[in-house]
Amino acid sequence: MTQTTPPGWHPDPGHSGIGPAQERWWDGSRWTDQLRIPPATVRRRRIRIGAGVAAGVVLLAAVGGGAYVLGDSSDDRTDTTADAPSDPSGPSGSPRLPGTPDGGGQDGGQGEIPDQQMPQTEDGYATDLASGISIPVPDGWTGQSGPIGAGLTTGEYACPGDESQKCVRGGVFSAPAQALEVEATTAKAAAEGDIETNAEESYGEKIYGGITSHEQLKSEAVTVAGQKGYRVRWKVVTKNGDDGYVESLAFPSPRSAETLVVVRSGFDVNDKAPKLSVLDDITEGIKKASAAAGSGQDT
Repeated sequence: MTQTTPPGWHPDPGHSGIGPAQERWWDGSRWTDQLRIPPATVRRRRIRIGAGVAAGVVLLAAVGGGAYVLGDSSDDRTDTTADAPSDPSGPSGSPRLPGTPDGGGQDGGQGEIPDQQMPQTEDGYATDLASGISIPVPDGWTGQSGPIGAGLTTGEYACPGDESQKCVRGGVFSAPAQALEVEATTAKAAAEGDIETNAEESYGEKIYGGITSHEQLKSEAVTVAGQKGYRVRWKVVTKNGDDGYVESLAFPSPRSAETLVVVRSGFDVNDKAPKLSVLDDITEGIKKASAAAGSGQDT
């Protein structure tokens, strides 16, 4: 250990090997409690896809009951640990939630996720390994696990504003707050700060012609996976197609209190869409991911 190494982000010496490698902030004399997923791991590439998502290479970027947006993620790093940073020229910067720019016209990075970072399939659940949670998959829904992000969808159909795109009647997706560029330090601030983005990306201009108005249905504290969280739920009115319900739920990861998790949900207002009670059931069923979830293949 050296006391002269300048402050900066460095590989977390306490990384357990479960989930993507994280970086911990070294303040120049000691390790702090601040953790982040390396920005290189949280690359984004916005694409619209149908229900068939390539297992294991998906990072949630945005979600909705209508169109949902996913991005590829890759991890080029080799997991390393150390007692203290020893290379002053290594990764550094001020403590912050990292942004994830769109890569200057590049795809944002494609690659294979090492097997040891693939979540192990757990019957009836979709696992978000980075967030440390498993989300129950209702009967008739499709669940997708991932190293960064997890999702559930049901009721695929052609989007009203662009029939070449695929929409879903109901969608529930999770990711670490920093992967969604939600800059907040509390669950309440994260949920309140994310709901408008969630609404726009779920039922916005390109697919539904835009949102003409919204009504707030819920803004309340809620316990999720044993953690004190917060949710905000809106009903949005669109120009084209169905209106929708959107919800942003935020809570500390049950695996790491320093990591905020955001769960975005969107349900069409339509007789063919799931009832809102299903969303409440899903929220109540979210749990801490199994400690064994660190290997295996997704389905």
